[in-house]
Amino acid sequence: MGVSGALLAIDAGNSKTDVALVDACGTVLGTARGGGFQPPRVGTARAVRELAAVVARAADRAGMTAPPRVDHVQACLANADLPVEEEQLAQEISGHGWGRTVTVANDTFALLRAGLADEGEPAGVAVVCGAGINCSGTAPGGRTARFPAIGRISGDWGGGGGLAEEALWWAARAADGRGEATALARALPAHFGLAGMPELIEALHLGRIPEGRRHELTPVLFAVAADGDRVAGALVARQADEVVAMVTTVLTRLDLLDADVPVILGGGVLAARHPLLHERVVSLLASRAPLAVPRLVTAPPVLGAALLALDHAAAPPAAYARLRRRYAEPAGP
Repeated sequence: MGVSGALLAIDAGNSKTDVALVDACGTVLGTARGGGFQPPRVGTARAVRELAAVVARAADRAGMTAPPRVDHVQACLANADLPVEEEQLAQEISGHGWGRTVTVANDTFALLRAGLADEGEPAGVAVVCGAGINCSGTAPGGRTARFPAIGRISGDWGGGGGLAEEALWWAARAADGRGEATALARALPAHFGLAGMPELIEALHLGRIPEGRRHELTPVLFAVAADGDRVAGALVARQADEVVAMVTTVLTRLDLLDADVPVILGGGVLAARHPLLHERVVSLLASRAPLAVPRLVTAPPVLGAALLALDHAAAPPAAYARLRRRYAEPAGP
């Protein structure tokens, strides 16, 4: 059973997926959450089948039969990094028959839309620094810019996963004498109740500590940095530098470097608002893009996907306000 005017919003990140069914008045009909969306690991078809299970739960909670039938599907997806991947994912999603039309975009555009105003031509930049890192922007006239963000081969550095790997690298070298001394060599194994880096290296290598738990080391890195450790502090500073480099590059590509536009910060690493990271990002932005206005958005990015769906439906202003109240996130300036 479909609902006339219903829209399906999907935000699928590396670590979790949120789905919301909304109507054209901005009312949320049903939601569901699932695991990470990783087509490079499991293949496009399987990734979308796993997504279908989350969509079915949302449909059930909305009182709709599964699969739902809606007017439009807006999917903001991690790992939709290249145009060919967006096309493949759109084709696979269309094959499930959820909506009459389907739009696929990288998940950074969900954060971007959540932080922008609901009226006028959109302009601004968003940085997602969570499990990974990416940045996107939009300018008047519909121009957009972003990065491939597919790892070191596309020039990426950082994000929660990258920071954890860097922390392990420096800690290992400190422990065996090849590198500079750092408290990370004690703090990282201690987090898992282990005596030292040799034990942690063995546990990670042999799978006694699942790879998926490595992200737990990122908060440890920030705690060690806050205590004044030079190595950990340098990693945090480099992350801030990378965030600002991405922002200023996108602003330059969109001819917005000298414009009064929002810079939206989101993702788990930035949302934690670690003082060393946050203050350096804000300070560097003030010197390199003085008119840009940094803004932290902590609402679930599925809000942005749903706002994009309302844009597609040409919804009335009241619909945007109702949807934002549901997620307690005001419109941007």
